[in-house]
Amino acid sequence: MMKQFYELKSKYPEAVLLFRCGDFYETYEDDAKECSHLLGITLTKRNSSPKGKGYMAGFPHHALDTYLPKLIRAGKRVAICDQLEDPRLTKKLVKRGISELVNQ
Repeated sequence: MMKQFYELKSKYPEAVLLFRCGDFYETYEDDAKECSHLLGITLTKRNSSPKGKGYMAGFPHHALDTYLPKLIRAGKRVAICDQLEDPRLTKKLVKRGISELVNQ
């Protein structure tokens, strides 16, 4: 899953990447630190991360309309990554892709 994240992030390095994981939009690494500060959400840290320090912060997907405007008002470009298939219908990693790119 993190391979998907890093591949998508490399295509939009200047944007905050909201990465859909089940019922949440997650952010990782520097995006997580920035979102935690801007949105007032909890920053957590995983024990291991191949490319970074393992920071993450997220919010429920149904709260996107609450958090997205805050990021835009803060002058951020936001790439929204959604699941492109139903996770119940696959035994593999769910395909994901950028569904929207939002500028201020």
